[in-house]
Amino acid sequence: MDRKWLFYCGLIMVAAVWGANFGLSRLAMDQLDPILFTFLRFGSAVPFFFLILKLREGSIGIPWRVAWQLMAIGLFGITLLEIMVMYSIKYTTLANASLLNVAPWPIFAALLAPLFTREVITGRLLAGGGAAIIGVCFVILGGGDSFALGGGHMLGNALALGVSLLGALFNLACMPLMRRYSALRISSWTIFFGSLFMLPLTRGAWSQVEWAALTPTHYGILLYNVFACTVIGFVVWNACMYRVGATRANFFRYVVPAAAVAAGYLMFEERLTWLQLAGAACMAAGLVWISAERRQAAALPAGAGAEQAG
Repeated sequence: MDRKWLFYCGLIMVAAVWGANFGLSRLAMDQLDPILFTFLRFGSAVPFFFLILKLREGSIGIPWRVAWQLMAIGLFGITLLEIMVMYSIKYTTLANASLLNVAPWPIFAALLAPLFTREVITGRLLAGGGAAIIGVCFVILGGGDSFALGGGHMLGNALALGVSLLGALFNLACMPLMRRYSALRISSWTIFFGSLFMLPLTRGAWSQVEWAALTPTHYGILLYNVFACTVIGFVVWNACMYRVGATRANFFRYVVPAAAVAAGYLMFEERLTWLQLAGAACMAAGLVWISAERRQAAALPAGAGAEQAG
């Protein structure tokens, strides 16, 4: 089996894990403040990141000049990005948030990639990406939720669109650093700084939680967020993204809303429509088409070994 398919399978697996988390996190929000829950997810993952990093690579340190870069990436790519996701959902419809959070992300990544990498946009990538975009629109809007552009939703719509732009920049900013350091090291420090900046925002939320009311389900969801979505998810995503290129990798984010729809069907008995199923098929076809293209050699720096992928 060609190794590139392992990387594409890794992207699909992580995107599915993140998509399923939409339904699981909804269950947890009945007892936990959203910002506090987000901090617990990332903050609790930090010790495990550094433990794995120490065991895997023998050290956890980074140079000060790199620390300042990762500090900025953590502030914008973890703290600010996650808060924008939360408030975009609060101030607009679920359909708007889902579509604007996800659909433009790969487009921004493709447009901005030349600023960070030497990736090449090909006809196959445009065709497959276009099919995937159409498919994800069908998946999101096929559920019956309307896409609204009214004045009451403009703040949420702007935040959701900002999530796509900031998220693309977050991914691309990590790419040059992963030429010198592993995905594990970059993820560890990015999430450490992101959690550190998020901590002051949880002030007051701790005392409002009825800790005695938390059930094993709540703790299980938190563990899923810490290990599956964060520790494993971030490392696998960054490693695979580095190997296939940020532009191609970000189109696989379209698996996220499809997995979220599937989670809603399984956990909340939300109905599936034929339009959503057709959209999923169209999206899958587009991603397979992208995956079948040989990656341009210029996108991967010469001498970057497999160990650099984390």
